[in-house]
Formats: sequence, C-alpha cells, structure tokens
Amino acid sequence: MSVAIIDKYFPSLTEDQVAKFLKLEALYKDWNSKINVISRKDIDELYVRHVLHSLGIAKVQPFLPGSSILDVGTGGGFPGIPLAILFPETQFYLIDAIGKKITVVNEVAQALKLENVTAEQIRAEKVKSEFDFIVSRAVTNMPDFVKWVKGKVKKNSQHTLKNGILYLKGGDLSEELAIYKTAKIFNLPDYFEEDFFETKKVVHLPLKYTGK
Repeated sequence: MSVAIIDKYFPSLTEDQVAKFLKLEALYKDWNSKINVISRKDIDELYVRHVLHSLGIAKVQPFLPGSSILDVGTGGGFPGIPLAILFPETQFYLIDAIGKKITVVNEVAQALKLENVTAEQIRAEKVKSEFDFIVSRAVTNMPDFVKWVKGKVKKNSQHTLKNGILYLKGGDLSEELAIYKTAKIFNLPDYFEEDFFETKKVVHLPLKYTGK
C-alpha cells in the first residue's frame, strides 16, 4: 500500500505534507535495517499499519495550532511523527525508555525537517511538563498508563474533546475500561475501510487537572 492511502483519507494535505509522508517509507526501511523498530512484516504495510493507524487520532480529535502533545512509548515515532506532519503548528514531545528507538525518531524528524518534534529517552513518570493530550499506541493497560501520566495534563481545554489521553488500542476493552466512566471509544472502521482497522479503536479518557 502506497502513500496514496493517506491522501485518500486526508485530501487537503499540502504538497510539503505529501512529500514528507512519501519520504517515510525509505527512511523507515533504511533505519529498520540498522535498528529493528518495526516488525519485518509490518514494514511493507507501513502506510496502513503505522502511518494511517497513527492518524486515526486525528480523525477523532484534530489538534489546534499552539497545542502540545506528549507521545508516550513512541517506539520508532508512532503515533507522534505522522501526527506532527499533519499538524505542523502543534508541538510534539516523543518519549521512549529505549535509547536506540529515540535515535531513530530524532533522525527521521531531522530528515523531514520537523521543527515541531522533540524526542527524548525518558520514562513518562519523569516528565515534568503539562500537555493538552497524551497519545500512545497500546504500550500497557489503561490503569498503569493513567498512573504514568498523572499530573501531566493542562488545566484549560481548548479542543472539542476535554484534555486527557487519546489511546490507540484493539480488541475488547470493556473490562479494562470498566472503572473509567468518562472513557469514550471511537471505532476506527467508522473512519477507515481497510480490514486492518476492523478491531482498532481510539479511546479518549479525560484527565482531571491535579496541579503541581
């Protein structure tokens, strides 16, 4: 599947954005040969399984200029890098506990001249800043994730959805989310028709501001 799949769902991309999305495949194939950040079978499906999947968050909540997003456990840069291409006026802070993954993120961001991306090898618990949203792709169960990011959400919401977590996850989440009465599930097949998205979801969980 080529970069055309992105244009299919996001038809108002600029030429610069299309060019950046186009470069992703060669960049990730090159880096994946040195540092394995994407499974071998997935690298050939990069645009559906990684790029478009990441952009599922954008279908649920587009980010406003000047807002800030924390991507926890970004791995090779997902969902942060595709979102940063789509929202050039939003600041993205991509973190992972594994240094070699952050090396890849930094190199990809540099190659694409993404000035709105900062990447760091750090655990979420150690992050001191506050953000409009915290995004991630199923790095752990929701209760543990909530503990990691407690106190990292800005007080004032300016988006349609309240500030909090936007989490990409699959399968049956009813048990895991039972304790979160304010959690809302968005099914990605409502936005994308490819079979890959059949069980994929974005979970929005508003987080109360707790102060310093």
